[in-house]
Amino acid sequence: MSKEFKPFIAASEKIKEFSFGPILMGVILGILFGASSLYLALKVGMTVSASIPVAVLSITLFKGLSNAFGFRRATILENNMVQTTGSAGESIAFGVAVTMPALLILGYDLDLGRIMTVSVLGGLLGVLMMIPLRRALIVKEHGKLIYPEGTACAEVLIVGEKGGSSGKIVFGGFFLGLFYKFFNVGMKLWKDVPEKVFSFFKGSAISAEVSPELLGVGYIIGLRTAAIMMGGGVLSSFVLIPMISLFGGNLTEPLFPAKILIKDMDIHDIWRNYVLYIGAGAVAAGGIISLFQSLPTIISGAKSGIASILGNDKSEQAQSRTENDLPFSVVIIGTLLMVLGLWFAPALHIGLFSAILIILFGFLFVTVSSRLTGEIGSSSNPISGMTVATLLLTCLVFLAVGWIGPEHRVGALSIAAVVCIAASNAGTTSQDLKTGYLLGATPKFQQIGLLIGALTSAVVIGYSLKLLNDASTVYSKKVPEYIVQDMSVLKEKQTVMGPEKAHDSNEYYVYQVTEQSEASVLSVLNPGKYLVNEQGKVTYLVDPGINGSLDKRDDGTSVTKYEAPKARLMSLIIDGILTQKLPWGLVLLGVALALVLELCGISALPFAVGVYLPISASTPIFIGGIVRYLVDRKQKHQTEAEAETGTGVLFSSGLIAGGAIAGILLALTQIMNGVSEKLDFSKMMGSLGESDLFSIGIFLAAAFVLFFIGRKPST
Repeated sequence: MSKEFKPFIAASEKIKEFSFGPILMGVILGILFGASSLYLALKVGMTVSASIPVAVLSITLFKGLSNAFGFRRATILENNMVQTTGSAGESIAFGVAVTMPALLILGYDLDLGRIMTVSVLGGLLGVLMMIPLRRALIVKEHGKLIYPEGTACAEVLIVGEKGGSSGKIVFGGFFLGLFYKFFNVGMKLWKDVPEKVFSFFKGSAISAEVSPELLGVGYIIGLRTAAIMMGGGVLSSFVLIPMISLFGGNLTEPLFPAKILIKDMDIHDIWRNYVLYIGAGAVAAGGIISLFQSLPTIISGAKSGIASILGNDKSEQAQSRTENDLPFSVVIIGTLLMVLGLWFAPALHIGLFSAILIILFGFLFVTVSSRLTGEIGSSSNPISGMTVATLLLTCLVFLAVGWIGPEHRVGALSIAAVVCIAASNAGTTSQDLKTGYLLGATPKFQQIGLLIGALTSAVVIGYSLKLLNDASTVYSKKVPEYIVQDMSVLKEKQTVMGPEKAHDSNEYYVYQVTEQSEASVLSVLNPGKYLVNEQGKVTYLVDPGINGSLDKRDDGTSVTKYEAPKARLMSLIIDGILTQKLPWGLVLLGVALALVLELCGISALPFAVGVYLPISASTPIFIGGIVRYLVDRKQKHQTEAEAETGTGVLFSSGLIAGGAIAGILLALTQIMNGVSEKLDFSKMMGSLGESDLFSIGIFLAAAFVLFFIGRKPST
């Protein structure tokens, strides 16, 4: 430890830190921000750090309870315990959203047991493996590894201890986002995706999903990243789709992988059948490039991690409170239990070899993630690249030994999911431990809080994921005529769900069509899930809410869909390697696109995400970036730490949480018969509710509120 360094609370001081109240509040806020982060990751493939808004809310809530009921005010270390426990939800949500929805694309259901097992094991593994690395990365590298968000969070807590609080700003953003989303998507008072199709430029269109959470994301990531992402959207909507429409319009046969003629496709069909694969190739290449750029860090991080573990004995550890970690025996026993859990969990289809593979990949990328978080922050940490690398290597190993069956596809995804969640949570863990180090917290208590937060958030994440998917799942009777000849391939019966259940309470057999199905089946039915009646007739197409292709039910009502861009990428890798069926020409176009951008000195990953997503997702993020630029111009003299904890960032965090929570609550109304229809007030608005200009005007008004709040000095 550097002699010059002194924590805010001296090691000799003993103040309240680990108690029931802060842990409970951390768990509740962790579940809240975990759910909102999951919603965001499913929509645009990214999340934002929850540590600072959780810390601000902790200070405000405890102060409010003290003023209202005379409760004891929380100490700075208790507030730190809240943000430590609560931050785990966001990192686990990202790992789950990046990987587990791929199950739907691969032809499986979202099994709650599988999601919870992966979430719990990955979350706990990330914390356990970071424990022996704390002294090497947090203490010995102090001054070299900055941990931007962790340092900013410490400043927020210190300001709160001295009397400042910006909790009202976060709450203001939360309620604005909540009510905006409710009035917009729930009551349908104005259009949620205004769009303009340009007739003079066939195949081109501009649109924007006018949602508060995407506005907040754009503000937090800043104009540079938002503009690069928007550039990808412009390439997709104004170059690739029009070009495919122009050159393919005269084809007389469908162009693989589509099964209909290009001239019969609308813009969305072209995007889903062709541009999606180009974007996926670019995202994969961008993630791998960012990983290779981090190779020196990977090597040095792995060396320091191994050295830390080998040298982690009691003789090296001081006995002061601020250097008291959980015993190394807890790490060893916990890791062994993780291996057994992975090995014996039937839903994961993982053997002993695969469980050991997870531990090896897990330790490597936990170390890398923790170090990169210290260097560039959690927002720029290439977790997706690490996951892609894990999945590629795993699939190649499986292919080499002949493991290419359906169960091996689940096994490969499970390995990548556990490693992804572990690496994501390890980055958050290291960030929290840095905050604690600066404040003078007890590492052991923080590590216990992280384990509790990871466990509770992991259990709830599965329910949130399944809810969002089920609420937006479409049961469509618009299916080709087909009779299943071999009834033995059908699975257990189930009923339709959602609004369709009010008209059909019959039970149907489940029929899964995959890329590995017989050619005679694939010539009629696209891969997906179908419901079959007693006579073997295909009656319903079950189009999932995540990565589904239908955005309207048979009665014409609109449905919110979640693109889950990075989960689609994971499924493409698994299918491409294990089934060897992939439109490689399109994927390689995306890879080449990423290489061109990197050669031009532009980060390929945000651009690739912009190509992959519909431009409607990039546009509001770009507007949020513009607002951030205008605010920063007015506040030129603030430091980077002041900018990251400013009123605009806090208000944006509230917008994200409020909009996302409203989205989840509205998803509940979709699976409750008749509730969503009762909320629909679109007829009351008349033509105004269908006006693009009216919708854009309200969104710009929200952007102006963000600009106005962002210009205010922090309090």
